[in-house]
Amino acid sequence: MAILIDQHKKVIVQGITGREGSARAKLMLDYGTNIVGGCTPNRGGQEVHGLPVFNTVKETVDALGKIDVSVIFVPAPRVKSAASEAFEAGIPLVALIADRVPLFDVLEICEVADEFGAKFVGPNTVGVMSPEKAVLGMMGGNATTAKEWFHKGSVGIMSRSGGLSASTGYYICQTGIGISTICHVGGDSVIGLTFPEVAQMFENDEDTKLIVMIGEIGGSQEEQVADLVANGQITKPIVAYIGGKAAQSGTRYSHAGAIIEGGKGTWAGKVDRLREVGVTIVEQFGDIPEKVKEVLATN
Repeated sequence: MAILIDQHKKVIVQGITGREGSARAKLMLDYGTNIVGGCTPNRGGQEVHGLPVFNTVKETVDALGKIDVSVIFVPAPRVKSAASEAFEAGIPLVALIADRVPLFDVLEICEVADEFGAKFVGPNTVGVMSPEKAVLGMMGGNATTAKEWFHKGSVGIMSRSGGLSASTGYYICQTGIGISTICHVGGDSVIGLTFPEVAQMFENDEDTKLIVMIGEIGGSQEEQVADLVANGQITKPIVAYIGGKAAQSGTRYSHAGAIIEGGKGTWAGKVDRLREVGVTIVEQFGDIPEKVKEVLATN
């Protein structure tokens, strides 16, 4: 089944006429994503890669019918209005690719998403990929390499690091083990879908047999996953790697979502809590593939 995206879901691109939106729409199309159109204000009536362009999301939905996902490629100051437009048009899942989206804008996006019963990935995400099915955003580079490097299978990956999202999938696939879905939740301090929510999606996905969690210092997402394991809400095995082992209190590690404050969110605290509930910890990133293979063989 995979989670969040597959080859059947209808996808639009907001900002499709821009340089980034056009380039990434081509990547997604070439990979097999079911992109049916896009929109950019005052660009209605054009075509991009053979896809119809509309002025608004509402016009897009009115013309093309129910849309499952919107991928938004607009500058950070415009993300809030673009996301709100998608939610108001009834789109249940949105991917916010841009970084540096103002914090209070993201908080407002959360409120609007809740109002319409919608979900969003990001901001500051490279996207989501369900190998051999579809990709959202920038995951996997160009379509040719993505098709060569990533194969479908039974391991679900969720990551706070954009760079390690695809790398983890690539190295696991090199061992002959495939991936159900890779989800980069985003690197900012406030995001849409979090580790606990994605972990529960993997728990309910019949294709996923094991979850790989690429965490970082700062925040409490990893500890919240541990709580779900302790409560019996996550029963599938988890292999976890936590970046930032050497960081000290007050350190910002790679991006805004990874800050240690007042001793909370430390590497040791996360690792201890995860080990306490039976999660398999990998301290060296390069050891992940073999550990995944080992855990799968015993479950």
